[in-house]
Amino acid sequence: MCRILLAAVLVASAALASGNNYKNFDVAVYSRVYETKQMKDPAWLESHWEAISRNMKVDKIYLETHRDMVVVDQETLDQAKKFFAGKGVKVSGGITATINERNLFETYCYADPVLRQKLKEVVEFTARNFDEIILDDFFFTDCKSDSEIQAKGDRSWTAYRLAQMDEAGRELAVNPAKAVNPKVRVIIKYPNWYDHFQFMGFNLETEPKYFDKIYTGTETRDPAGSNQHLQQYHGYSVFRYFENLKPGGNAGGWVDQGGSRIPGRYAEQLWLTLFAKAPEITLFNIGTLYQPATPPEAQAAHIAGEVFAKVDGFLGELGRPLGVKSYKPFHSSGEDFLPSYLGMIGIPMDIVPEFPADARTVLLTEQAKFDPEIVSKIKQQLVSGKDVVITSGLLKALQKSLADIVELEYTGQTVSTREFQGFRLGGAAKSESDILIPEIRYATNDAWEIVGALTSPTKTSGTPVLLSAKYSKGVLYVLTIPQAMGDLYSYPAGVLKAIREVLAKDMYVRLDAPSRVSLFVYDNDRFIVESFQENPVEARIVTDKRITKLRDVVSGAELSGEPQAGATVFTTNLERGSYRVFAAFK
Repeated sequence: MCRILLAAVLVASAALASGNNYKNFDVAVYSRVYETKQMKDPAWLESHWEAISRNMKVDKIYLETHRDMVVVDQETLDQAKKFFAGKGVKVSGGITATINERNLFETYCYADPVLRQKLKEVVEFTARNFDEIILDDFFFTDCKSDSEIQAKGDRSWTAYRLAQMDEAGRELAVNPAKAVNPKVRVIIKYPNWYDHFQFMGFNLETEPKYFDKIYTGTETRDPAGSNQHLQQYHGYSVFRYFENLKPGGNAGGWVDQGGSRIPGRYAEQLWLTLFAKAPEITLFNIGTLYQPATPPEAQAAHIAGEVFAKVDGFLGELGRPLGVKSYKPFHSSGEDFLPSYLGMIGIPMDIVPEFPADARTVLLTEQAKFDPEIVSKIKQQLVSGKDVVITSGLLKALQKSLADIVELEYTGQTVSTREFQGFRLGGAAKSESDILIPEIRYATNDAWEIVGALTSPTKTSGTPVLLSAKYSKGVLYVLTIPQAMGDLYSYPAGVLKAIREVLAKDMYVRLDAPSRVSLFVYDNDRFIVESFQENPVEARIVTDKRITKLRDVVSGAELSGEPQAGATVFTTNLERGSYRVFAAFK
């Protein structure tokens, strides 16, 4: 009888440890080595865990063994592992390869044999304790020591670091871990600044192939007050991009509380990660999720618990995410993070590392210049009757090569505008502030302005914002990007509508709304509209004419649409920092 009871307890514990406390995702908590060492104190561990687990359900914890040259001792690690196993929580390991994180994120120098041996020993120690290890997002190098300068030789820092970190990933992380524990899965977590990865050695071309899984840093924090200026939509688009790097191998999204000065920003990062269909979400870190001096309703664990409960209620109804295909060759840069700005003006984005020849509409930013065959690929799309949208940044880089398709001139001049015109605008439109845009010249009748900007006080000169030119059976469009990408938000509603109608014309749903209202689209007639505006906004939703009714998946309320020019138009109101989830019906 006792053996039967023990077996039942073990089965129940295994079920809990396998996850599925929520129906549609797992929740993990990360513990830095500093907090892992504190777990030697049972009272500290019990109080923190009780406060966290009271507010949200947890499936896994990552116990970090090393950071800043600090390594947890085996006795404390054993005690922590036993504690969480007793709570039915899966336990995995974590490693952060920093020398001193507080010293501008000082990383390892991988030409240093002493540091190489140190990291190898840490990996082996961790692999003996866990069947899963995640490398926190400092597995890059910023080291320019004398030994690194000598090892680099005549190579660029980018070329040197890409090769160096590819080798380090194999020889200092994956291979040593599997040598001591053949069952171990090694995960590399990538941060959110993907357009700059190659400069620090993150190798997105090779690493996803030999690491068992990858992981996504979906933190976006404050878009204005942080050094990176990452826009809120980035938390969604970066996960989708990494999923395209290793389909089915993107293990989860990772959020912390750093820099979340905007009210509600922490919760927003969590639900955006889940909108992207992350199978697991990790909260960093156990020491800050519960802070005794903070009111209970403001604690991160409480906020996260409310988000998880709400999103889990509808996430299962959403299909596979869809977006406009934007091609980013490996190790490319230019017009950095532009897809996140486009996402903020209501265009669903899907960044891909291979040229999407099957897409009916492709967006090519300046980064496409890193593909030496890009002009040939553009021609192939157009000849096959598909459309290609290029940005002014790519035109600047390739205007001589593109002349065989259309003769355009990126003049190098910058002009200021507030007023816009075009046949799709239904008249003139005006922005509230000056916008600086690059000047583009084109040949009359060979190319046509869809939207033009008036650029003189007398309104007698201008330059295109959105231009079209036919080639074979397709159309090449040029989208002018303001000198400051954030000025995309200052384009009037009519201009934004025209841009969406070109870029997102293949989708069953589009927005007709102010900037900083985003659209998340799924392949089963489900979609989400979210406002990042400071004030309440009214958004018009434009769907295929086959759709006549929308149902709010959360509230059950129904919206009826009005037929307009081969489409159906619905209207919804959104408060600041809110979203609505819709199911569409015939």
